[in-house]
Amino acid sequence: MLKDTLEEDIKKAMLARNEDLLSTLRMLKSAIQYAEINKGVNYSATDEDILDVISKEVKKRRESIDLYEKGGRPELAEKETKELNILQGYLPEQLQEDEIKKLVDEAVSKTNASGIQDMGKVMGALMQQIKGKADAGLVSSIVKSTLTQN
Repeated sequence: MLKDTLEEDIKKAMLARNEDLLSTLRMLKSAIQYAEINKGVNYSATDEDILDVISKEVKKRRESIDLYEKGGRPELAEKETKELNILQGYLPEQLQEDEIKKLVDEAVSKTNASGIQDMGKVMGALMQQIKGKADAGLVSSIVKSTLTQN
């Protein structure tokens, strides 16, 4: 289970005295515990729940990196980049853009989408398939461009 892997990696980081890795993994563990608390008493996160938390944390890091770079704070952007790289190591292999386009085309034909007004239907069908395997922002932009071409 992913939670056990995380615990083991925290122990290894402690022994190796790798502060960057340790702080990122502790932050992730805390975010997972927060998600469990929000689900209810005695809830234990599944691997899917953990992947959702990791995906959210990755998204936060990407946004922070962008803001820090725009704000002229390269040292903070570098710290966020390190955390991003660590977090991405826990996500499944990400789909390439051409693979996403293929899945978008399949979802468009499956949902009989005819225009941009059907974007919600297409995204709903797609996100079940690619959850955790692709950045939702990238998928959204591909769906939007595909639907506006129809």
